[in-house]
Amino acid sequence: MQRSEVNPIPHPVEIVEVAARDGLQSDPTMLSTDQKVELIARAARAGLHRIEAVSFVNPKRVPQMADAEAVMAALRCDAALESLGASYIGLVLNRRGLDRAFATGVDEINAVVVCTDTFARRNQGRSSQELIDETAGICADARDAGLPVSVTVAASFGCPYEGEVPVERLRAVLEGVLAAGPDEVALADSIGVATPSDVRERVALADDLRAGTSTTLRCHFHNTRNTGIANAAAAVEAGVAVLDSSLGGIGGCPFAPNATGNIPTEDLVYMLERMGYATGIDLHALVEVVPWLEATVAHPVPGYLSKAGIFPDSARGAES
Repeated sequence: MQRSEVNPIPHPVEIVEVAARDGLQSDPTMLSTDQKVELIARAARAGLHRIEAVSFVNPKRVPQMADAEAVMAALRCDAALESLGASYIGLVLNRRGLDRAFATGVDEINAVVVCTDTFARRNQGRSSQELIDETAGICADARDAGLPVSVTVAASFGCPYEGEVPVERLRAVLEGVLAAGPDEVALADSIGVATPSDVRERVALADDLRAGTSTTLRCHFHNTRNTGIANAAAAVEAGVAVLDSSLGGIGGCPFAPNATGNIPTEDLVYMLERMGYATGIDLHALVEVVPWLEATVAHPVPGYLSKAGIFPDSARGAES
């Protein structure tokens, strides 16, 4: 396997905003449907055009996501919001969830395959291979419905139960996932254990395996051990053009011990823009969302940019 080389020319990077789903699924504050819609609307108005808005999972296991149908109905009834053209992603774990997603009119489907058997059984009640088999059907049915489908490979860098995930284990799982022909595959550091060298190695593996296909590569990093932003930088330098993040850095996996903290969208956009990677996102608008988000979830969020401020502050500089 060849290692990914650092890309010397910055390329556009697409951000997938996950605060409304991954951000809220383990938050202690139960937001109302209207509050979730407002969060999504604020993200869309700031220029985030792919938003993971809802999750069609068992409401008894993840009560924060129980109103998925109501959220999507409210989004579709807002003409001003519809005019922004955001693509709403629905997370599904099985055929039942897929049927619910179809009924609400989501724009994209995101399925999940966990890279280790222990975590897979804790998270979804089946082995990794069983999840791969289920995902093949989800991909086929989504294609038949005309919807793009992505597959997130959770625990691609480490498992809370089995520890280190060998590269060859990731290779086997990725081969199974890619055989289903998803439009996009995501490497997820679900518990925030990766380092930039891990990212370069596993991005190179994914690039080798998807060569000759039309499947794009996305990365999803958690900042649990304060390496998430560094890992995002390593990913884009290795050529990755799609990253997940969450406004304020809220979120985490409710089925992985201590797996707190997505990378904050506003911090990520600041870093990428300073590095020369265009995102098409209004950074000032993103920062302005954070105080509202903190008030809404009733606790501080881990993002730094809203506290430290944008540098240089172009608006302030124009006045001086």
